[in-house]
Amino acid sequence: MAKIFFSYSHDDEQYRDQLEKHLASLKHQGLIDSWHDRRILAGSEVDREIDEQLEQADVILLLISASFLGSTYCYGIEMRRAMERHAAEEATVIPVIVRPCEWRSAPFGSLLAVPRDGKPITTWANFDEAYADVAQQVRRVVEGRTVRKVVRSRPSPGTQEQATQSAGQPRPRSSNLRLRKTFTEADKDDFLHSAFQFIAEFFEESLQELQTRHPDIECRFRRVDANTFTATIYRDRQRRAECAINLGGGFRRSSITYSSDASSRGGSFNEELSVQHDDQVLFLKPLGMSFHGASEAKLTLEQSAEHYWQMLISSLQ
Repeated sequence: MAKIFFSYSHDDEQYRDQLEKHLASLKHQGLIDSWHDRRILAGSEVDREIDEQLEQADVILLLISASFLGSTYCYGIEMRRAMERHAAEEATVIPVIVRPCEWRSAPFGSLLAVPRDGKPITTWANFDEAYADVAQQVRRVVEGRTVRKVVRSRPSPGTQEQATQSAGQPRPRSSNLRLRKTFTEADKDDFLHSAFQFIAEFFEESLQELQTRHPDIECRFRRVDANTFTATIYRDRQRRAECAINLGGGFRRSSITYSSDASSRGGSFNEELSVQHDDQVLFLKPLGMSFHGASEAKLTLEQSAEHYWQMLISSLQ
């Protein structure tokens, strides 16, 4: 069983949680046991516990973001020790690019990063697809380490060196393995509902944080029903901004609409995000030229939520 160590900034805890869920099948198969600092028991010496777990890890996942790069502990201590163990072939370090940042000049910049092509998870149209890609790469590394352990523990005279090299080095293959994907109506509906739920949670958390940071601000988030929520921002007890976001009700059946009138239930709207797809991924497309002048924008869930949030808060900025 391989021991997985998560090195991450607490700003990225939600991404660590989701990645751990996608690694669950490896855990169920007895291939891995994962650890992160939230598993430290009360009364333990934090630094000592982290150091011990880091030294015991077989695979170290660096969850890379600007927050990670800016963390003295993550970057200056955990990452540097991880790279020392990687260089000594005591452990395998895998950079997981969580959010866009300038990471290629870092000490781990020469390593093959995941997801595919080092594309940050938050820029994928479908987050689950990004996490699944990471999980597949982790599986390959874990299974490769398992093979090497078996080879080393059961040497065959005359073939030991050849077997070790075969297990430790990837055989040549083409990088042109991309195939066109097809998406069913069920796929589109699932994506639409996931997007609506993500945007609702994004708004609820953003409103709470806005109110916390500004004493003169009060915020209201109300879930009207399964297909509608409203957001209202008060400054000095006066309503300054509001919106209603509805699942459906736009020009297209598979869409999420935004109205600056909190009482709207989809009959009228200011913006619409519709589910579209190319030959690889599902994404959300804004109506017309409304997203930074780009009519062909392919928005991720995070970009879509940020787009609607900007529409709500712009009058206060």
